[in-house]
Order: sequence, then structure tokens, then C-alpha cells
Amino acid sequence: MNQAFYTGVVGMQAHQQSLDVVADNLANINTVGFRGSQTEFASIFEEVLGTSSAPTTDSIGQGVRVQSTTMMMQQGSLLLADRNTDLAIEGDGWFGISGNGETLYTRAGAFGFDSERSLVSGDGHYVLGTMGNNFSDGVITEQLDAIAIADVAAQESLLLPDTLEFPVQPSTLATFSGNLGTDDILRSVSANVISPSSEHNRLRLDFTQIVPQPSSGSAWDIVGTTTNNNGEIVYDTQNGSAIFDESGGLLSFTMPALDNDGTPVDVDLGSGFTGVVSNVSETEPTLSSDANGFEGGDLLGYRINENADIIAGFSNGRSSAVGKIALYHFQNDQGLNRINGSRFQESANSGKPIFYQDVNGNNVLGANIHSGRLEGANVSMDQGLTELIILQRSFDANSKSVTTGDELIQKALNMDG
Repeated sequence: MNQAFYTGVVGMQAHQQSLDVVADNLANINTVGFRGSQTEFASIFEEVLGTSSAPTTDSIGQGVRVQSTTMMMQQGSLLLADRNTDLAIEGDGWFGISGNGETLYTRAGAFGFDSERSLVSGDGHYVLGTMGNNFSDGVITEQLDAIAIADVAAQESLLLPDTLEFPVQPSTLATFSGNLGTDDILRSVSANVISPSSEHNRLRLDFTQIVPQPSSGSAWDIVGTTTNNNGEIVYDTQNGSAIFDESGGLLSFTMPALDNDGTPVDVDLGSGFTGVVSNVSETEPTLSSDANGFEGGDLLGYRINENADIIAGFSNGRSSAVGKIALYHFQNDQGLNRINGSRFQESANSGKPIFYQDVNGNNVLGANIHSGRLEGANVSMDQGLTELIILQRSFDANSKSVTTGDELIQKALNMDG
């Protein structure tokens, strides 16, 4: 009878702890990045009543205890968020944040920029990652599509400049195509070329037939001119020629590079029937042009793609990766020390943080990152409420063991000798 009393008490205590865990899960059901806990029970050692030569031993259990509370590992729902710096992990992994001399790990990606333009959590912890080191003195020095993740020990805070410029790339090549026709009239075509000072200038070619024409095919004189956009300033003028065969295909052409306010621009008319041709046309002959290079651009803002690259966008339509957010992994995620429901710390049980690698040994994320979303708590309200009912019934059952044991003891004490 006494044992039933104490077994009921420890059962009530164990289920009370489990109730506390479920209640905490439900209380944090709207906490971003919250990782719920679940209780694991274990029986207490048994009391041996007697032994015999039979293969069984008579014993009575001593009740139950909470063996551990383990982290729930399922994916939380991905919720829409207001900022493009709000991030959600789809798959395995943890963001690393640094502050107060320690590194913590979290699934809560509610990030933003502080006054120094560092990417930080809501309470000012620095988000860790790899900088591209592809800008200097406020100017992009190398356009990158993605940033390679450095080793775990080399991760750092992500400090992004407030102002950043994408440098101008002056035009160095202008290509032309189309049909000159065969009539002896002036044909002209212009290309938009970018100067070293990021100005939109014009490279114009004027075609006139050479007199006399060859016995077969055709020949044209070319005058090339570079000017500013409205034609008021002339930077260079060069002369050349183009020779076509009897079917209109380009045999050869000559045209020196033209100076575009400090940068030479080569002219390419193609060859054969690829580029400029000269043959009979039932419609008005047309010519078209294209040129490489682009104007400089000022920083418009940053975005984060699914590979966790921080992309700087510029007013000239160009973009470049400048940093990458790290995604940490552990041999045993459930071994992490819980600081609170959404933040954890490495431990001897979790092992050191690692990065996943591809077949070539390059560090990779191992998951997708969603910008403009946040991961909700990985707790199910339906499951939590069901567990509350079960635990309540279990608590009541254990309390019944206590009251029953108490009644039996009272009856035993009241028995007359």
C-alpha cells in the first residue's frame, strides 16, 4: 500500500513536468523560429520480491520519471513577412548569430540592418557569414554571381556599405548587321556607345558606294564618326571600306578603331552573310547595331536569394553578390543546449558546427533560404491540446493511486485487533 502511494506521487510529478513542457510549447505557438520540446519517460528501477528456479523473477516497478526533454525537429510553417531581410530556412540548418562574446544558433530569421549597416537580429546580435571582399572604397571591384562560403572558423559579421557604385564599363566593340541593298544611295546606322565617363555617345557609320563599282559584287566607302549624344561634339572620324561578293556576302572590310572620348571602340561588320550584307531587297533595306559596355550605377538596395547570397542591385540594372549568410549544421541537433525556445548553443553532445560540402569539397548551404518569410513554431496546436488531455488523464490516474493508497492505509489503521 505504501508503495502504491509513493508510485502515484512520482507519477504525478513526472506528468506535471510533461504538462509544463506542453504548456510552454502552446504558449510559444506564435514565436518565430521556436523549436518545441517533447517529454520522454522512463520507468524507475523495480523492487525484486523473490526469486525461484523458474526463468522469471517477481518484481514490482517503483514508478516513472522524466528521462529527458528532447527538441522537436520537424519543419515549422513558412510565414509571409514584411522585409526582404526576414529569412526562413527550408530544410536542415541553423543561422549563426554572435553577441556578448558567444555564438548562438537559431531558426528565427527576423533580421535587419543596424545603424552601421550590419545584418543583425532583433536584439543586435550579428548574423554570421562570408563577405565577398569584392568592393573597395565604395566601388564594386568584381561582379560576382555568388559567394563561396569560407570555413566555419572564418565566418564574420556582414557589414554592408550604405553607398556603393557599380563602375562604368566603356564600350570597346560595336557590331552591325542588316542589308545595305544595292542602290547607290547613302546608308547610315548608329550605335549607342558608353564613354569612360558613363555618357551615352553615338558611333555612326555612313556607307556610300565606291565609284566605279567592281565588275562583280559591290564595294562601299565607310565613314565612321563618334560624337556625344546630340552630335555637337565630335571625338573621332575614321575611314574604311567594305567589299561584297556577287551574292551580297561580305568578303572583307577595313575600319580603324574609333576614339570614344578616351576609349577605342572596334567596329565589327561580321563576315559572309553573318552581319552586314549587300543584296537586292524588295523592301527598304535596314541596318541594326549593338555595342558592349554599360554605364555606371548607384546602389538601390540589397536582397537575399535562396542560396543566402546578399545581392546588391544598382540603378544601371546590374547586380553583384557581396556576401553570403552561413548555414550551420551539427552531428546531433538535439544535443544543442537550449538558451530559450529559439536560440541554442553548441555542447559536447551536439558536436562542433560544420558546413555541408559537395562532391568537390566546396562548402554548401544544404538547404534553401526564403527571403520575405519567417519560420513559425514547429508546434501543432491540435497535437498539443491532445497531449494535454492525455496528460490530464494520466495525472488524474496517478492521483487516484495516491488517494486509493491513502484509503487503504486508513482502513488498515482502523482495523480492530
